[in-house]
Amino acid sequence: MEGRGVAGGKATAADLGAYVCFEAEAGQGLRPPKGRTWAPVGARPVVTVRGRGSGRINMAGVVCFRDGERPHLFYKLHVYHGRKGEPQTFSWIGYRDLIVATRQQLGAPLVWCWDNLNVHLAGQLTDFAAEHADWLRIVQFPTYAPELNPAEGVWSLPPTPSACSPSPSNRNTAAPACPPGS
Repeated sequence: MEGRGVAGGKATAADLGAYVCFEAEAGQGLRPPKGRTWAPVGARPVVTVRGRGSGRINMAGVVCFRDGERPHLFYKLHVYHGRKGEPQTFSWIGYRDLIVATRQQLGAPLVWCWDNLNVHLAGQLTDFAAEHADWLRIVQFPTYAPELNPAEGVWSLPPTPSACSPSPSNRNTAAPACPPGS
Protein backbone atom coordinates (compact mmCIF):
# COMPACT_ATOMS: atom_id res chain seq x y z
CA MET A 1 0.00 0.00 0.00
CA GLU A 2 2.86 2.38 0.66
CA GLY A 3 3.57 2.60 -3.05
CA ARG A 4 0.05 3.95 -3.60
CA GLY A 5 0.50 6.77 -1.09
CA VAL A 6 -1.77 5.61 1.73
CA ALA A 7 1.00 4.82 4.24
CA GLY A 8 3.59 7.18 2.81
CA GLY A 9 4.59 8.73 6.16
CA LYS A 10 5.64 5.44 7.77
CA ALA A 11 9.22 5.32 6.45
CA THR A 12 9.57 9.09 6.92
CA ALA A 13 8.71 8.85 10.62
CA ALA A 14 11.14 5.99 11.22
CA ASP A 15 13.94 7.79 9.37
CA LEU A 16 13.43 10.99 11.39
CA GLY A 17 12.76 9.35 14.75
CA ALA A 18 9.51 11.30 14.60
CA TYR A 19 6.09 10.94 16.13
CA VAL A 20 3.27 10.11 13.74
CA CYS A 21 0.44 12.50 14.66
CA PHE A 22 -3.17 12.15 13.55
CA GLU A 23 -5.38 15.25 13.81
CA ALA A 24 -9.17 15.43 13.86
CA GLU A 25 -11.73 18.02 14.83
CA ALA A 26 -15.21 17.96 16.33
CA GLY A 27 -17.75 20.51 17.50
CA GLN A 28 -20.73 20.88 19.77
CA GLY A 29 -23.46 23.48 19.73
CA LEU A 30 -24.17 25.30 22.99
CA ARG A 31 -27.92 25.65 22.48
CA PRO A 32 -29.75 23.85 25.27
CA PRO A 33 -31.91 20.89 24.28
CA LYS A 34 -35.64 21.39 24.02
CA GLY A 35 -37.37 20.51 27.25
CA ARG A 36 -40.76 19.01 27.81
CA THR A 37 -42.83 19.20 30.91
CA TRP A 38 -46.37 18.70 32.00
CA ALA A 39 -49.10 21.19 32.76
CA PRO A 40 -52.70 20.94 33.86
CA VAL A 41 -55.17 20.19 31.10
CA GLY A 42 -55.86 23.35 29.14
CA ALA A 43 -52.74 25.14 30.36
CA ARG A 44 -49.66 25.54 28.21
CA PRO A 45 -46.48 23.91 29.59
CA VAL A 46 -43.65 26.40 30.05
CA VAL A 47 -39.97 25.55 30.28
CA THR A 48 -37.65 28.40 31.17
CA VAL A 49 -34.20 28.19 29.59
CA ARG A 50 -31.63 30.79 30.56
CA GLY A 51 -29.48 32.46 27.96
CA ARG A 52 -30.00 32.82 24.30
CA GLY A 53 -28.34 29.49 23.57
CA SER A 54 -26.13 30.51 20.72
CA GLY A 55 -22.54 29.59 20.35
CA ARG A 56 -20.40 26.60 19.65
CA ILE A 57 -17.30 24.92 21.00
CA ASN A 58 -14.87 23.37 18.53
CA MET A 59 -12.12 20.95 19.45
CA ALA A 60 -9.05 20.02 17.46
CA GLY A 61 -7.32 16.95 18.84
CA VAL A 62 -4.16 15.15 17.87
CA VAL A 63 -3.05 11.65 18.82
CA CYS A 64 0.72 11.06 18.51
CA PHE A 65 2.46 7.69 18.30
CA ARG A 66 6.10 6.63 18.30
CA ASP A 67 7.37 3.07 18.35
CA GLY A 68 8.07 1.84 21.87
CA GLU A 69 6.28 4.74 23.62
CA ARG A 70 2.84 5.40 25.01
CA PRO A 71 0.55 7.45 22.75
CA HIS A 72 -0.01 11.12 23.51
CA LEU A 73 -3.26 13.09 23.15
CA PHE A 74 -3.27 16.87 22.79
CA TYR A 75 -6.18 19.18 22.04
CA LYS A 76 -7.09 22.81 21.53
CA LEU A 77 -10.48 24.39 22.13
CA HIS A 78 -12.13 27.25 20.28
CA VAL A 79 -15.22 28.80 21.86
CA TYR A 80 -17.58 30.78 19.62
CA HIS A 81 -20.00 32.95 21.60
CA GLY A 82 -22.08 34.19 18.66
CA ARG A 83 -20.71 37.73 18.78
CA LYS A 84 -20.52 39.91 15.71
CA GLY A 85 -17.18 39.62 13.92
CA GLU A 86 -16.01 36.68 16.05
CA PRO A 87 -14.49 33.73 14.13
CA GLN A 88 -16.76 30.69 14.28
CA THR A 89 -14.03 28.07 14.08
CA PHE A 90 -10.27 27.56 13.94
CA SER A 91 -8.28 29.54 11.43
CA TRP A 92 -5.02 28.34 9.94
CA ILE A 93 -3.28 30.11 12.83
CA GLY A 94 -5.08 27.90 15.37
CA TYR A 95 -3.93 24.76 13.59
CA ARG A 96 -0.39 26.14 13.31
CA ASP A 97 -0.39 26.83 17.04
CA LEU A 98 -1.57 23.26 17.73
CA ILE A 99 1.31 21.90 15.65
CA VAL A 100 3.84 24.12 17.44
CA ALA A 101 2.48 23.27 20.91
CA THR A 102 2.58 19.55 20.09
CA ARG A 103 6.17 19.89 18.91
CA GLN A 104 7.13 21.75 22.10
CA GLN A 105 5.51 19.10 24.32
CA LEU A 106 7.07 16.14 22.50
CA GLY A 107 10.44 17.68 21.62
CA ALA A 108 10.81 15.55 18.49
CA PRO A 109 10.08 15.78 14.76
CA LEU A 110 6.47 15.27 13.65
CA VAL A 111 4.80 13.55 10.73
CA TRP A 112 1.41 15.29 10.79
CA CYS A 113 -1.50 13.41 9.18
CA TRP A 114 -4.87 15.03 8.60
CA ASP A 115 -7.84 15.19 6.27
CA ASN A 116 -8.61 17.59 3.44
CA LEU A 117 -10.48 20.22 5.43
CA ASN A 118 -10.25 23.51 3.54
CA VAL A 119 -8.27 25.18 6.35
CA HIS A 120 -5.73 22.33 6.31
CA LEU A 121 -5.07 23.09 2.64
CA ALA A 122 -4.43 26.81 3.25
CA GLY A 123 -1.34 28.20 1.59
CA GLN A 124 -0.11 29.65 4.87
CA LEU A 125 0.04 26.17 6.44
CA THR A 126 1.87 24.83 3.39
CA ASP A 127 4.37 27.68 3.70
CA PHE A 128 4.72 26.99 7.43
CA ALA A 129 5.46 23.31 6.75
CA ALA A 130 8.04 24.27 4.12
CA GLU A 131 9.76 26.67 6.55
CA HIS A 132 9.96 23.93 9.20
CA ALA A 133 10.78 20.95 6.98
CA ASP A 134 13.57 19.96 9.38
CA TRP A 135 10.99 18.79 11.97
CA LEU A 136 7.59 18.75 10.22
CA ARG A 137 6.16 16.65 7.42
CA ILE A 138 2.48 16.90 6.48
CA VAL A 139 0.59 13.95 4.99
CA GLN A 140 -2.94 14.43 3.61
CA PHE A 141 -5.42 11.59 3.92
CA PRO A 142 -7.35 10.56 0.84
CA THR A 143 -10.73 12.24 0.45
CA TYR A 144 -13.56 10.65 2.46
CA ALA A 145 -11.35 8.25 4.42
CA PRO A 146 -12.05 8.84 8.15
CA GLU A 147 -11.41 5.15 8.86
CA LEU A 148 -7.69 5.78 8.26
CA ASN A 149 -7.50 8.34 11.05
CA PRO A 150 -7.32 6.87 14.59
CA ALA A 151 -7.99 10.33 16.05
CA GLU A 152 -11.55 10.25 14.69
CA GLY A 153 -12.45 7.66 17.32
CA VAL A 154 -11.23 9.82 20.21
CA TRP A 155 -14.44 11.87 20.23
CA SER A 156 -16.55 8.79 20.99
CA LEU A 157 -14.66 7.95 24.20
CA PRO A 158 -16.79 8.57 27.28
CA PRO A 159 -15.46 11.12 29.75
CA THR A 160 -14.13 9.68 32.98
CA PRO A 161 -13.75 11.31 36.39
CA SER A 162 -9.99 11.05 36.04
CA ALA A 163 -9.95 12.79 32.66
CA CYS A 164 -7.78 15.88 32.59
CA SER A 165 -8.76 19.15 30.96
CA PRO A 166 -7.40 22.68 30.77
CA SER A 167 -8.72 25.21 33.22
CA PRO A 168 -11.14 27.83 31.85
CA SER A 169 -8.42 30.47 32.05
CA ASN A 170 -6.22 28.67 29.51
CA ARG A 171 -8.78 26.85 27.36
CA ASN A 172 -7.60 28.56 24.17
CA THR A 173 -4.11 27.08 24.41
CA ALA A 174 -3.12 23.61 23.35
CA ALA A 175 -2.85 21.29 26.29
CA PRO A 176 -1.98 17.68 26.82
CA ALA A 177 -5.06 15.65 27.69
CA CYS A 178 -3.33 14.38 30.82
CA PRO A 179 -0.01 15.31 32.39
CA PRO A 180 2.88 12.85 31.93
CA GLY A 181 2.78 9.93 34.32
CA SER A 182 -0.96 10.01 34.96
